[in-house]
Amino acid sequence: MFPALETELKQKILPDPYEDFMYHHLQYYGYFKAQRGSLPNSATHQHVWKNNNPRYLLSGSLGKRDDLILDPLQKEKRLYSLMLSSPLLKSRQLLHDEFGKVNLRLREPRGLFAFFSGSGPLQAPRWPVECEVIKENIHHIEWVPPQPEHFYQPTGSEKIPEIVGEEGGTVVYQLDSVPTEDSYFTRSRVGGKRGVIKELAVTLQGPEDNTLLFESRFESGNLQKAVRVDTYTYELTLRTDLYTRKHTQWFYFRVQNTRKDATYRFTIVNLLKPKSLYTVGMKPLFYSQLDAKTHSIGWRREGDEIKYYRNNSDDGQQPLYCLTWTIQFPHDQDTCFFAHFYPYTYTDLQCYLLSVTNNPVQSQFCKLRTLCQSLAGNTVYLLTITNPARTPQEAAAKKAVVLSARVHPGESNGSWIMKGFLDFILSKSPDAQLLRDTFIFKVVPMLNPDGVIVGNYRCSLAGRDLNRHYKTILKESFPCVWHTRNMIKRLLEEREVLLYCDFHGHSRKNNIFLYGCNNNDRKFWLHERVFPLMLSRNAPDKVSK
Repeated sequence: MFPALETELKQKILPDPYEDFMYHHLQYYGYFKAQRGSLPNSATHQHVWKNNNPRYLLSGSLGKRDDLILDPLQKEKRLYSLMLSSPLLKSRQLLHDEFGKVNLRLREPRGLFAFFSGSGPLQAPRWPVECEVIKENIHHIEWVPPQPEHFYQPTGSEKIPEIVGEEGGTVVYQLDSVPTEDSYFTRSRVGGKRGVIKELAVTLQGPEDNTLLFESRFESGNLQKAVRVDTYTYELTLRTDLYTRKHTQWFYFRVQNTRKDATYRFTIVNLLKPKSLYTVGMKPLFYSQLDAKTHSIGWRREGDEIKYYRNNSDDGQQPLYCLTWTIQFPHDQDTCFFAHFYPYTYTDLQCYLLSVTNNPVQSQFCKLRTLCQSLAGNTVYLLTITNPARTPQEAAAKKAVVLSARVHPGESNGSWIMKGFLDFILSKSPDAQLLRDTFIFKVVPMLNPDGVIVGNYRCSLAGRDLNRHYKTILKESFPCVWHTRNMIKRLLEEREVLLYCDFHGHSRKNNIFLYGCNNNDRKFWLHERVFPLMLSRNAPDKVSK
């Protein structure tokens, strides 16, 4: 009845196909380094799914003697038991009891989405294995300035520092190796590069040494090199997006060993955009840990003598631009940070989603799922927000709204707008309740978590701008946008999608504005303009016209 079994025990035992597949798969992506034989038997770590339905319960045992004469039914049962115990054919979905008897039950179904629990740790970000990552956790308080922060008013007499580089200064911070377009992403791990984390900052020669100590090897950090030109003057080089040679605009780094009241000058020397809001007075963001601890003051716009100008010492391949500013630190021996915009990291998002899942009210109408895994294996989250419908007809009648953010990782303002939307739509506001009654919201709060984690400005770890690859068929190379597009296609099969809005930030425009698609059908050419018109009428002081 089972001829394959008659010779199976005489043959060399082959590895379990599923185990062999998972071994190579995990090894390829850098998740598993041990030998194949050290893979744990997952059956020993599973609970038994108890079900009294006879369809799912198998019971029986083998006899003590092999020379018994069995009737056809007993022989079939015997062969079936042998098949179940066979190393070649045994299913990993069935569990033996602790005595090894063929008293089997189906394994408990694996949870589709392994999310964080209220008592457990967050999912640690996965980094490319080339990236060194410091162990220290970086955290900033949230703070709203009591008054609007004024732009810097250019005077026309701002100093334009001459760029001297390493030849005319001293390198006080430099990343050893950064993947450029000559390399490509291969694998990732929690914590990035293995081994001891090197001390890249200079060693202070004593308490009188006032050299600043730089660091950016933390989540969303971006600084490639710092050169000390004078006592309080530094030239800074930003790291390009990983696996590329371009896209430098986002910066986020730490300085320590500050001196109060001294005027420091920082000049970023390798920006790529010819125009910027810095030309009309936007200030860099500044954060003091001592101010946060003693006065509960968070990020704020600071800086003087701000100038954005072309770097005349470029290498001729592409024009570079500089941003220079001066600042006086408020405290001695402080730990401070500078950033292009208010940072919002992948860990920040996970903390927010954790608070939502632990909220007994919000979790009733906000369901958190995994959309996909990024190239590095970081979870891309999908939220479904709607009030429970009273009838199936009411549920089917709801139209959908799709929202997403952070396809460009350096546009962190998109995440703050997304957070503001989520705060509102998950609130007890009557307007929010009405919207949840009327629509189903599908929200992808961070489309490019890998880029956010490593501090990229525009690209994913594929070295490409995901905002230009929504039509891709390369699911493995661009999983985040491929799965987003596929999710919307499936949603369109169920119901009408009334609106899709993707939140971005802009380096040259003020306030809020919208780009939209033009409909080729003249009968519907005004449809895309309805929502921008409604937004401008409801928030005329926020929307650029």
